[in-house]
Amino acid sequence: MSREIVKMSAADIDQVMEIERTSFSLAWEREAFLHEIEENACARYIAMKEGDTVLGYAGMWLGFDGEAHVTNVAVHTQHRGRGLGEELMHALMQLAANCGMVWMSLECRRSNAAAQNLYHKLGFIDVGYRKRYYPDNNEDALVMCRLSLPEGDPDADEDIVEE
Repeated sequence: MSREIVKMSAADIDQVMEIERTSFSLAWEREAFLHEIEENACARYIAMKEGDTVLGYAGMWLGFDGEAHVTNVAVHTQHRGRGLGEELMHALMQLAANCGMVWMSLECRRSNAAAQNLYHKLGFIDVGYRKRYYPDNNEDALVMCRLSLPEGDPDADEDIVEE
């Protein structure tokens, strides 16, 4: 069965919540994801699926200054170590470019070396940190940016509204 990356839908939320709870000590609530995919016009969320099974997901907010801000990226624990997080990030960067974004930012726990290694591999650089960003343990967040994105295709994002 082949993998595909699709726009996240409400039907994916139960599986996304399972991945979210096993990936983050500060898991988002179900209602937050529903709000993001159904009501937030500045949000874009994708799911990596194999058949009906969600293997991972990623999301971002589109800013007015050309910034795409990554909100979350996670892969199911049973599917880690296979490069799926990298695939999701490539898809998210392409989607950001398709939406007219020119750069991308994110926060990452300073203790999360695996994520930092992935982001560095993808061309992100360390630009600063936010003190005590994570309230569960007051850990600092490393702020990372990628200053360029792939060439975009504005016709590829059906959520862009032109008037």
